[in-house]
Amino acid sequence: MSGPCARGAVCDDRQVSYPAVRSAEDVVDEPAKVQFETFLDQHRSALDACLDGLTEQQARRSLVPSKTTLLGLVKHATFVEKVWFDEAVTCRSRDELGIQAGPDESFDLYDDDTIATVRQAHREACEASRRAVADIDLRDLVHGNRRGPLPLRWVYLHVLRELAQHCGHADILREQLLRGGLSD
Repeated sequence: MSGPCARGAVCDDRQVSYPAVRSAEDVVDEPAKVQFETFLDQHRSALDACLDGLTEQQARRSLVPSKTTLLGLVKHATFVEKVWFDEAVTCRSRDELGIQAGPDESFDLYDDDTIATVRQAHREACEASRRAVADIDLRDLVHGNRRGPLPLRWVYLHVLRELAQHCGHADILREQLLRGGLSD
């Protein structure tokens, strides 16, 4: 691969732009769904930003015994979006969606997974998630989850919790890479 995102080069690819994210303070008086969506988008954006300015090697660098890498976290977040806002809403199977059967495999990185491709897939999944729930009320049930019918409010809370956890992981990994002298 050549160009600005070649292996070893710093990549700040913005082919699929991330929507402007509103501040939490801007939605204090908004309906609960708008508040949830704002917090979701803040966490989505923060996770996306963990790849800013990194080389491909840094994004793939494993600093913990698990499969967790910065690039793997964003790839896993794409899986999360598809499970909770596609599978759960449309009732299509993971096989139909072309995603892994379980979450652990969603961290696996392949040769064609680059900052640009993983970021683009994540941004597209987030946009698809927004469209999937645009006309669904927080009290409405989604029926495609293995747990059975769940209200959209619960799905939002679950995804927020998971994204917040992964944003924390990303903060620590990025700090180790950039401030800990572990660059390439």
